[in-house]
Amino acid sequence: MTTPLTVVDAHHHVWDLAVRDQDWITGEELAPIRRTFTLADLEPEARAAGVAATVLVQTVTVPEETPELLALAGGSALVAGVVGWTDLTAPDVAGTLAALRALPGGGRLVGIRHQVQGEPDPEWLLRPDVLRGLRAVAAAGLAYDLVVLPHQLPAAARAAALLPELTFVLDHAGKPPVALGATHPWADGLRALAALPNTVCKLSGLVTQADPGSWTVGDLRTYADTVIEAFGPERLMFGSDWPVCLLAAPYAGVLGAARELTGLLGDAGRQAVFAGTARRVYGLGEPASEHGAARP
Repeated sequence: MTTPLTVVDAHHHVWDLAVRDQDWITGEELAPIRRTFTLADLEPEARAAGVAATVLVQTVTVPEETPELLALAGGSALVAGVVGWTDLTAPDVAGTLAALRALPGGGRLVGIRHQVQGEPDPEWLLRPDVLRGLRAVAAAGLAYDLVVLPHQLPAAARAAALLPELTFVLDHAGKPPVALGATHPWADGLRALAALPNTVCKLSGLVTQADPGSWTVGDLRTYADTVIEAFGPERLMFGSDWPVCLLAAPYAGVLGAARELTGLLGDAGRQAVFAGTARRVYGLGEPASEHGAARP
């Protein structure tokens, strides 16, 4: 008999355009998500899908956003962790991380991310000042989320090799060119990263890398199989990438596709992908108040 599946959504966002513009949401293609998305919008979708906990991930590279996300998480019964942003190249990055931890909801800080995909230097991760910042992230006991494009995967692998004390979490499987039906050089870069034991990967974002109007689970199969083979379920975690995923599929549709793509894994493997890996890597407990009591 199949074991009931616990789900942790290890990757989603929220934003309020009345507070801050999301300057990356431009053009007709992204117009459907150019509006405010809140936890109140997500919660019924997540609960209906059987999601027990989530990880809220930064979207913009400004210092004000992470404290806001931590405050949201601190008041939420759903959000168990936050992947925030800080300037890795700043002289006192360690002090900044400690200050974030001291804020309301700061106990929910589980990782840091930078929009490396937008950096023109394909070896940005290997800059001495960036590596110094990444060492501070490791010293703080946090993970580092990688949002990179396929051509940046080699630098990501080299950074991970230089910093074995830091866990690197590859977002969106490194953004493979699903819509083009191509696998190279993405697959080679992905396997090189996966060969390092301090790396894990999110099974997320594939639907928006496909043709948003006509994708099928079959279109995603080669990419998901490559990721599963490279990392194995113990180093793979599900993420919805809500609300960005809405460009291609509703919340339940993304989760359903992930379930189908992992259908050949045994119960233990699927429990790892859909909950265990995220809980272990991000150190997630059950969402609770600062005083330990569950929130309504």
